[in-house]
Amino acid sequence: MIAEAIILGSGTSNGVPTLGIDYPPDFLANPKNHRTRPSLLLRGPQGNVLIDCAPEMRLQLIREDIKQVDAVIITHTHADHIMGMDDLRSFYLRTKRDMPVYTLPRYQEDIRRVFNYAFQEFPPGVEVPRYDLRDAPDELELAGMQIRLRVVEHGPWPVLAVLVGRFAYVTDVKTISPEVLVELRGLDTLILDAVRYRPHPNHLHFEAAVELALELGARQTYFTHLSHDYDHDIVNAELPPGIALAYDGLHIQIDG
Repeated sequence: MIAEAIILGSGTSNGVPTLGIDYPPDFLANPKNHRTRPSLLLRGPQGNVLIDCAPEMRLQLIREDIKQVDAVIITHTHADHIMGMDDLRSFYLRTKRDMPVYTLPRYQEDIRRVFNYAFQEFPPGVEVPRYDLRDAPDELELAGMQIRLRVVEHGPWPVLAVLVGRFAYVTDVKTISPEVLVELRGLDTLILDAVRYRPHPNHLHFEAAVELALELGARQTYFTHLSHDYDHDIVNAELPPGIALAYDGLHIQIDG
């Protein structure tokens, strides 16, 4: 094993349960139907790399007893992927080190706008998060892991797919270029967007995700960014072999 991936959150942008909706008691009784917003932790031999900062990031990291984050990769800057970034201040308070944040240049501009206070000076005693924004390269070494970043399309928005060894995390995606598809074939583990049953203009929906998963042929594919369309145990029982729904707290071994 070269690393471990932890699904911190497997839900879509509204989370599940979604506010204002009544759910059957049987649905709510299954903890795997409770989905926080999408995020992933890569636990490497020399530290931890956080993929996106969901609104529930603090609770996700507490749940998994994660006390250290060494770097962050932001796949894109939609609210469900960045609104936990303020809680990175806790790590700054401990280390007094600006958090390395890797993302595309266009998304660095969003982070500077949304979290403008993180780049301002304050008198002593006023503590804010501090980000060291860095361009996302095609390849980088973090926490003892060789990480490959590739761009996929989330409707009109570019999104970073993250690959480590024979593992890939592809959240928020509608289309993937032929060049990237080649790198996603035949993996041990693929985490793939499958937002809902009905077609979506910017996401893979259930049927399209199943079709793509079968085409790519990972030993195990997990669907993420899931809405309340999915009743975990019922849907899992109907999926083809080698395909399953992700859930909050799922741990995955990553091999080279």
